[in-house]
Amino acid sequence: MLGKADSVNKALEATVLLRYPIKIHESMRYSILAGGKRVRPLLCIAACELVGGQESTAMPAACAVEMIHTMSLMHDDLPCMDNDDLRRGKPTNHMVFGEDVAVLAGDSLLAFAFELIATSTTGVPADRIVRVIGELAKSIGSEGLVAGQVIDICSEGMTDVGLEHLEFIHVHKTAALLEGSVVLGAILGGATDPEVEKLRKFARCIGFLFQVVDDILDVTKSSQELGKTAGKDLVADKTTYPKLIGLEKSREFAEKLNREAQDQLAAFDIEKAAPLIALANYIAYRNN
Repeated sequence: MLGKADSVNKALEATVLLRYPIKIHESMRYSILAGGKRVRPLLCIAACELVGGQESTAMPAACAVEMIHTMSLMHDDLPCMDNDDLRRGKPTNHMVFGEDVAVLAGDSLLAFAFELIATSTTGVPADRIVRVIGELAKSIGSEGLVAGQVIDICSEGMTDVGLEHLEFIHVHKTAALLEGSVVLGAILGGATDPEVEKLRKFARCIGFLFQVVDDILDVTKSSQELGKTAGKDLVADKTTYPKLIGLEKSREFAEKLNREAQDQLAAFDIEKAAPLIALANYIAYRNN
């Protein structure tokens, strides 16, 4: 993971350059190069390699999903959204560059993500690249990531939110982009349609798992440990798994999702699947 994450960091550093206008590119670089776990690009690369592809083939898409993830965090931190002032252990983008520049920098990362896939992916047939762009767009639009964010915002303070409603938020707000990351890598690596669907189910489970674990960490870890504000879901009166079913049941549900995810990898070569298994376990047992 560390080796692959280093490759991703180097690729991002070389891709998001300091150009004119300086301020917007400083803002973009501030957030995209602020560290982070790089889980989404690692999933993209691992899925590509699992089905016989190369890291270099997946790298533009891997960088693209990290750009989009970073954009979503920059926008999520804004006063009109979650109103947070700490991200990855640093002041949030709008605290440093202002709300106006933070919005535009996020927009720029979103646009650049699609440009990068379209212009920098090599050794892959054009129809596959078009398919990848379509998958990515769908995963983050009004029926993907944005859908989850909107329902999440509208749910604050509601007293009658059930498990089905909460699942919708998590599957869309968090799992959709994680699912897209894996599916992009699989398509670029030349996976068959049945292989893509198995990896899609794997990714949906770990995407869901990621958010359930986030809910648990929000009430069990400090801001210093998390690198972001702890307990903010409680303060905002958001519905979470610990709030609905309790902490212990939430942990049991996380274990179930991890098992279901890894079951989807049973049909693949165990050695080639090892990075995805390790990533699933990392998501399940992380501390921040």
